[in-house]
This record gives sequence, structure tokens and C-alpha cells, in this order.
Amino acid sequence: MTADRTDTDDLDHPLFARLYRAFDPIDRRTFGPHRRDLASDLAGRVVDLGAGDGAMFPYVVAGPRGTARTVDDSTGAESSLEYHAVEPDRTMRRRARSRAADVGLTVSFHDARAEALPFEDDSVDVVVSSLVFCSVDDPDAARSELARVLRPGGEVRFLEHVGGSGRYRTLQNAVTPVWKRVAGGCHLNRDTAAQFDADARFETVECVDTGVRTYPAAPVVRGQLRLADA
Repeated sequence: MTADRTDTDDLDHPLFARLYRAFDPIDRRTFGPHRRDLASDLAGRVVDLGAGDGAMFPYVVAGPRGTARTVDDSTGAESSLEYHAVEPDRTMRRRARSRAADVGLTVSFHDARAEALPFEDDSVDVVVSSLVFCSVDDPDAARSELARVLRPGGEVRFLEHVGGSGRYRTLQNAVTPVWKRVAGGCHLNRDTAAQFDADARFETVECVDTGVRTYPAAPVVRGQLRLADA
């Protein structure tokens, strides 16, 4: 495991990190199948955006073949997985390091924000975003960074909760100012999937309602984007 530090204003939410760890059994039951889908057949340079405490790591290691390496079906050659975890929260990053060691996943950790990724242009094959864009300070800048670092035809695989509708949305709007203070900057009412769909730099390959309802952070959608041709 290696580290690459950039300036994140020493972001740290230890209380939220403890609550997040307590939520782990629920995460496995509710999001486990969807995290497994995000991790399916990963290959090349992969960036786990907002990796948190490493919730994706066990699914990456397990995978459909029970290993963190994949096979190129067209050639039969083995292809290495180069896994990077971007996480600006100090406590989350420390716990993610521990989880990576526990599951045996080699990870390069980066103390950075989604709005300023420490990767070269056109250098990433897949970005995995699981329950991240709700707490990104500037989603527009973050999407621009994804478009910058992804190689032509690169993927974004996402699992995100989005704003609801009707009276439920009104409630989310009212609760969000307080909620984001105690939940690490999480916005209950953010329309992440719609923002992705409206961004001409990406093609929406799939976007489905998972049926998961973790109120008030619901509904939850899973999808895949592909970087559009220039």
C-alpha cells in the first residue's frame, strides 16, 4: 500500500466515521449485492472515489473469480488490477488501510478530493463511486475531473442515493441543512443520477432503482456511465 497526499484541509469527521462503522452490517445486507455488481470484472487502473472505510474492498477481492486479478477474455492473458482509493477524511482513510490489510487487497491511498484528483489526463480505466456524490462539495467540478482522468471509453460505476419526490422531497430539503452537519456533508436531496445523465461528456449505459430504501437517504440508484467520444 502506498500513499499520495494532497491538500484536503486535513478533513476529519471521527464521529461520523464511528457511526459509519456501526452501519457496516446494514451496508452489507442492503448494498452488498450492488457493491458486488460494481466490482464485477474490474481490470486496469481503477479509482475508488471517496473510498470511505473501504466498504468496496471485500467485493473487489472476492469478485466473480475469487481474486483481485482478472482475465482478458479476448486474449486469455491475465490483467493486473491497479487499485487506487481516494479518501480525504483522515479517520476513514486509516480504517480503510486496516480493511485493505484484513482482506489482502493492495491499495494505493490518496488524500485528495473528488474535485482535484491526483491522476494524469486519460489515465484511469474505471471510477467506482459508491455513496459519494451526496457529500462532494462541488459535483460539477468532480464530474469534470472524472472526464479528465478517464481514458477514452472509460467507465464510471456508481451507487448513489438521490433526492425523492413530492412531500418526501420537501422533507429532505428541510432536513438536509442539519443532516449534512452530522453526516459528513451528505446532501439528501442531490439529483446525482440526473446530473450525470444531463452531462454530455458521459453516456448513460445503465441506471436502475435498486429498491433499497435507507430513509431518509433514499431512493438509491445503481448505474454505469461511459466517457463519450470527444
